[in-house]
This record gives sequence, C-alpha cells and structure tokens, in this order.
Amino acid sequence: MLMAVPPNVVGLAESVGLAAVAYGLDSQISMELQRNYWTCFYRTPWKLRELNRMARETEQFATKCWAQMTATLPSLVEGADLVITGLIYEQPAVNVSEACGIPLATVQFFPVRPHGQMPYLPAPLSRMGMTVNEWMSWRAMQKAEDAQRRQLGLPGAKGAASRRIAERGGLEIQAYDKVCFPALAKEWAKWGAHRPFVGALSLELASDADEEVWPWIAAGTPPICFGFGSVPVESPSEMIATIGAVCARLGERALVCAGWSDYSSAALPEHVKVVRTLNFPSVFPACRAVVHHGGGGTTSAGLRAGVPGLILWTLPDQPAWGAAVKRLKVGTARRFSTANEESMVSDLRTILAPDYIARARELATRMTKPAAAAAAAADRVEEFARLRGVVV
Repeated sequence: MLMAVPPNVVGLAESVGLAAVAYGLDSQISMELQRNYWTCFYRTPWKLRELNRMARETEQFATKCWAQMTATLPSLVEGADLVITGLIYEQPAVNVSEACGIPLATVQFFPVRPHGQMPYLPAPLSRMGMTVNEWMSWRAMQKAEDAQRRQLGLPGAKGAASRRIAERGGLEIQAYDKVCFPALAKEWAKWGAHRPFVGALSLELASDADEEVWPWIAAGTPPICFGFGSVPVESPSEMIATIGAVCARLGERALVCAGWSDYSSAALPEHVKVVRTLNFPSVFPACRAVVHHGGGGTTSAGLRAGVPGLILWTLPDQPAWGAAVKRLKVGTARRFSTANEESMVSDLRTILAPDYIARARELATRMTKPAAAAAAAADRVEEFARLRGVVV
C-alpha cells in the first residue's frame, strides 16, 4: 500500500508504518483558507467583497493543488489494484482512476451524498443528484477538472464526481455509525453493498501529553474538554478567558486541546489546563462533556466515550454532526461565530443534565468499536479490489 498525502502529514503516515509520498499542497493552509471563507459565509449580513476575495484565494490554492496532484498521481497508480480517496480533493483521484481503468473506493466520514435531510438545488439541477455544497465545489473547480481530464484523454465532465462514482459502481465506505443517522440505512438500501456503514475509523494513537494529563485529571473533578482541532481560533487569549469564565460559573475544570491554535500567550486560570494534543479515545471517558468543532472523528470519539457534546461548528460538514447529536439528544450545537459566554453556559447546563448523560452512555454501547470498524473497512476494500470493482 502506498499513501499519497499532503507534504505536512507525510511524517504522520510514515510513523504508523506506511509508505508515503507528498501529494498536493500543505493541508493546514487549505484548512485555514476554508475556515476563513466559511466563517465569513455563515455571518450575516454578508460582506460580499470580502467573501469574493476569500473565494478567489481558496480557488487559486485549490487550482495549484490540483495541478500538483495531476502531475503526481498517474505514475503512482501504475499497476495498482485499487485507488482509495477521501472527500478532500476527491475529483482528481476519480478522474485518474477512470482514465486508468482502476476501481475506485471512497471513504466518507459523514453523510455527504444527497439524502432526505440535506438540501438540494432547485429543479432542474436537483435532478443531477447533488447537494448545494457539491454543486458549488464542482462549479468552482470545473476549469481545473476539465484541464485534468483533457490531459488524461477524457471528455469534459458533465456532473460532479459523486455522480460519476455512483455511475461507475464505486465503493463508498461510510466511515461512521449508522446509529447516528438512523434514517440513512433505510433510505440508502437501494445502494446495497456499494455504501457499507463500517463505523468511525481511528488510529487511537498515544499523545505526548498523556503523562501530564492523567495526573492533572486525577487531582480534581472530571473536566470539560475543549478543542477545535484543525480549525484554529481567531483569538486564543479571548477563547481561554471565555472558557475560564464559563467553567468558573459552572463549577467545572477545563482541559483544552490546542490542536492548530496557539494558546502560548494566553493567561491561564487555575482551573484551566492546555495541552497541544490528546488521545481522545483514552481521555474523553474521563471527562464530563466535550466542546468541539463537530468533525467526524472528534464527534465519534465523544459518542464512543459516552459523554455529551457541545458542537460549535464552522465548516460545512460539521452542522450534520451537530444536527445528529441534537436529534439523538446526547448534545447540542450552534454556529461557532454565534457562541459566547452566556450561550456556552446555557448549552453546557443543558447537556450536563442527568438525562443527557444517561442517553450518551446508552448510545456508547451501540457504537462500533474502532478495531471492528477498521476490520470491516479493510474487508470491504479487499473484496472490492479482489473482484476488480464488483460489489457483492
């Protein structure tokens, strides 16, 4: 197996024993551009000039990234049995697999394909089977995609990559638990084994902060864990001050996972501890609740731990998880830009109520264990590759 990953995460792939090559551009820059754009997009009233500027910057970066991927990927897939891609920059891999006649599998960490609870475009575009986000992405990158397809000897694309994956009978692994989206299993039954639910995939890697975190947790009451992962906060000092004030009012301690945010210059209250990284599967069960951005991995780790969650979302995939925890009544959610001290105190009081805690613990018993999820995904991929794209 060969992993083609952004240059800034080659070391991570190699650290777990995988062969890896640099592919595309720095994913942290991409995430920051997306964060800035969607933060502006979700604010009202819109600042159209600023929004258009951010959209151009994001498109320019994506075009450069796409060109680098196009130059790298065709030679990497020579002799391959299967191409596996994720959701970010899915289209270049789709086109290369089509041109080379190699079966394609995708890994989706939330229900990205159209379904009954997601918005469609008005007719006639709705008949293309795309969500609004898919259509926006396709239109923004259509020139880059057409250029790649010409280079590969393919005709121009007439629809989003998601539609072409379905038409070619691709394997679309749903890397999350269907108990989080109970209506999907019935609605997507028509896809059969093409869209298997396997559960969330997690490496469960140890963290450099483990040795200092556990003595701190043991020295007091279970903390509320705060972390926004790959979505850096704009003002770390203000965020720490807000977290400190919220937890002081609730009589709780706060454990903050910095992720891509820099809290080094923030003044820390006595009841707040900040670490760079955390082993979520290990630490979350020792927490009262988790406040996070609503990414698929963090949300699943919190649900597996049996603790309620408060999702403060920024990017387009995160509201889906926010809606899920609200529907299951194991947490609540709101847009990050609308959150403040008062809303966080109110939301945390809600989800720390005994009924939320009880439901979260019960749901945890129905979540797929990480090892079982990885085994299920591997089995589906191996069978798909062995039969050269025939799903059974």
